[in-house]
Amino acid sequence: MTTADRHRTKRQGVTLGGEAIHDELDERAAEVADRVVAWRHRLHRSPELSNREVNTARLVADHLRSLGLDEVRTGIAGHGVVGVLRGGAAGERVVALRADMDALPVQDLCGADFASDVVDADYPGGPFPVSHACGHDCHTAALLGAATVLAGVRDRLPGTVLFVFQPAEEGPPVTEEGGARAMIEAGAFADPVPTMAFGLHVTPYPKGYVGYRIGNQYGASALVRIVVTGKQTHGSTPWEGIDPMPAVGAVLTGIGQLYRQVSAFAPVTVSIGHVEDVGRFNIVGQTVTLWGTVRCAVESDMAQVEQRLTVLAEHSAAAFGATATVEYLQPVPPVHNSGPWVEAGLPTLRRVAGGERVLETGATLGYDDVSEFVSRFGGLYVMLGVQDATLDESGRPVPEPGGRGLVTNHNPHFYADDGTLVTGVRLHAHVAYDHLTGALVPREGD
Repeated sequence: MTTADRHRTKRQGVTLGGEAIHDELDERAAEVADRVVAWRHRLHRSPELSNREVNTARLVADHLRSLGLDEVRTGIAGHGVVGVLRGGAAGERVVALRADMDALPVQDLCGADFASDVVDADYPGGPFPVSHACGHDCHTAALLGAATVLAGVRDRLPGTVLFVFQPAEEGPPVTEEGGARAMIEAGAFADPVPTMAFGLHVTPYPKGYVGYRIGNQYGASALVRIVVTGKQTHGSTPWEGIDPMPAVGAVLTGIGQLYRQVSAFAPVTVSIGHVEDVGRFNIVGQTVTLWGTVRCAVESDMAQVEQRLTVLAEHSAAAFGATATVEYLQPVPPVHNSGPWVEAGLPTLRRVAGGERVLETGATLGYDDVSEFVSRFGGLYVMLGVQDATLDESGRPVPEPGGRGLVTNHNPHFYADDGTLVTGVRLHAHVAYDHLTGALVPREGD
């Protein structure tokens, strides 16, 4: 039967099984593609930081309500939104499709006519320029598109779809709760309980390519706060006080040796991204606060790295007569794709992207708290390439001649190709349908 014949048969109301519904999902994704791009541009122009996603959540909830979903739950763990679509066919499985909504305190230099000029003057530690330099605008727009597609075939869905729009993936202010774990604790998945979680992240990879990894896709992470305390005095009489700055210098230098104290075959990194001092040029201040992140490819290494960093900070401070306190906040487990789930999902990924465009990638020390969902409910998290790139002979992405180059997430120049967003819509829709029908589940005994 030709494609035209299949389409004609569907228009006549005859069900042809999986192949027909997959074709229809693709047709519906193509029909909504322009709206997905428009949503993405609107979100990109108006980014909101973690736990401040008020307008983003309103846009999401309004569209989900317009689709006539069974439920649209709002205000979850801050500004989280969950849409519930109960299919019309018999089935007990529940798939949770997740997108993150928050932006970053990063200037927008992407060069697009929809670039952000938003500044959040009230955010703790601000004012900050705000941009979607990690691509969460793409994630939200693609899931809105998938919700539109799946709502159009709800009568043939043998189970339930949860459209999960999560706030604060980048981490809320340290005095606030938020993110994936907070959504779970708020009962967002208590009724119904997912039997699979799925999500994707845009990345500097060739447009339309899908990357996956068996094992830890992303590393374990924790935010670290080190407060070094001395004794304040006038800058002309340092001997009358205790200067915390030399201790801070020793901590910053010593961090470079932590890598030599754990196995070189399991990468770790400790990065201090912000130093906060209270004082002025002619004052030896009382305290200096270091803010940073600890990342481990293997989660079991985290305790050792944290212990060694604590000893380094405390002893370095003591050597200069100061003290140090070390806190580890907002721990995030690694994103782990198990072998059985990957094996179950590969046929779906290859159908959507094409077999030659689905590749296994290396691990990264990035983090994503979607791990809270995947580890609890099972499922998959994949990468979607969105940049002007090709692969070299070793399979590594390199800039495409004449293109916009490769720009990492969190860089002010990060960009995503609008034309790839429909692939994100299709991934969500196909994964959801395949899981609900039992085509995308780990085999018994695996």
